[in-house]
Amino acid sequence: MDEKRRYAAGMKVRREILGDAYVDRAVAETTHVTTEFQDLLTRYAWGEIWTRPGLDHRTRRVLVLGTQIALKQWDQLKLHVRAAVVEGGFTASELQEIVLQQSVYCGAPTGLTAMNVVREVLEEVAEEG
Repeated sequence: MDEKRRYAAGMKVRREILGDAYVDRAVAETTHVTTEFQDLLTRYAWGEIWTRPGLDHRTRRVLVLGTQIALKQWDQLKLHVRAAVVEGGFTASELQEIVLQQSVYCGAPTGLTAMNVVREVLEEVAEEG
């Protein structure tokens, strides 16, 4: 696949996973400093990895959530929890299970912070309802 097609495929998946509003905002905020990074993310993360047939998008979402918890990337966790609920149809119970699973391997303090992030996002989504 050439780079233009990979970018187009990546943008399509990126929109499916994160939602148009988030992607439109990210694209609008792109500057001359961040252009190449945004292009790289779209082509590689979304166009090369998320388009592979080996795992479905739901499984990839679980992996991303677990990884963000393990790496304590709270802003990214918030983004991906919101996307999992709004775009992916994840339930509060499913998110709780992901956090509980990660708490065993990442530690209780990390799990507590992750659970708080999940709670905050669920409350925000419910308010927007």
